[in-house]
Amino acid sequence: MQFFLDSVYFVAFNIATALFAPIKSDSFLFWPFLLTAFLLAVLSWLYWHRGDAPGKWAEFRSRYFSRQLWWHRSARADYSLYFVNALLWPLLFASLLFNQFDIVHLFDLAGSKSAVGIPSATTVSIFWRAAYTLMFFVAYDFGRFVAHCLLHDVAIFWEFHKVHHSAEVLTPMTAFRAHPVDLLIMAWGGAFFSGIVTWGFNRMSDAPVDMFTFLGLHVLLWLGNTIGNLRHTRVWLTYGSRLGKWLISPAHHQLHHSCERQHIGCNRGFDLAIWDRLYGTLYVPTGAEQAFEIGLDDGTSEQWQSVSQMLFKPFANVFRQLRKR
Repeated sequence: MQFFLDSVYFVAFNIATALFAPIKSDSFLFWPFLLTAFLLAVLSWLYWHRGDAPGKWAEFRSRYFSRQLWWHRSARADYSLYFVNALLWPLLFASLLFNQFDIVHLFDLAGSKSAVGIPSATTVSIFWRAAYTLMFFVAYDFGRFVAHCLLHDVAIFWEFHKVHHSAEVLTPMTAFRAHPVDLLIMAWGGAFFSGIVTWGFNRMSDAPVDMFTFLGLHVLLWLGNTIGNLRHTRVWLTYGSRLGKWLISPAHHQLHHSCERQHIGCNRGFDLAIWDRLYGTLYVPTGAEQAFEIGLDDGTSEQWQSVSQMLFKPFANVFRQLRKR
């Protein structure tokens, strides 16, 4: 009986957590992020359709808020996987996570912590915190880029990342269309490199250094999240040809989902475009590239539109690859 009650509580608690994501500041679906995305969508529409006839607002609603979009079979698959992952993640995968403090502890096992001549965090706190906040952001972004490249370039990992790229339409919920193995690799990448930075700063100061936050979230990640929901939409928001070489805009990531040959594998970064420039995968969007097909370039997107396919098909494909080898 106790097992049954615990199971009911577990399911109810995690489903409720998923449903109430818009009031959680650490969620991509936090209501200020959704509101900002909507306002930017309106401004972007005004820019690209300035001078158009009054009927442009009917087209705006049709393009971004139609039933055909939000109830498309791909969108429904996104919703289903979102709730399934809400249950699977804490049950099977959360114990495999580590954060930057685990990396700090791992590195400290190699020797005792000692200062190396840098002024203490208590005497230069604002500058020390600013430096740590910036370097943490850069390292975290680099770690996610490295993990994303592994998901694309390592054949076995790509089988799991295919789930995300099999989306046939883009909505903010497509950000959650990810296999748990995909989520683990992405989380490990960011935690590992940000952990190295945290360890370095802690060794160079006499006291642990903390970052600037806003409502409990890294302040620069907060800024990134204000436009984050537009990455998985067809709202065409670019930063221009110059700034687009340094920062990843929503349009950058939309091209990343394109299945057209010139876009395959491009724009793997999340906030900073410098990593794509160095790796040779940067494709700066222009105003002329608003119409392109998304999905898998091998034409198999329709094979990934149910939860069972998205969860189990990657394992079956990996098994086939290993057998061939």
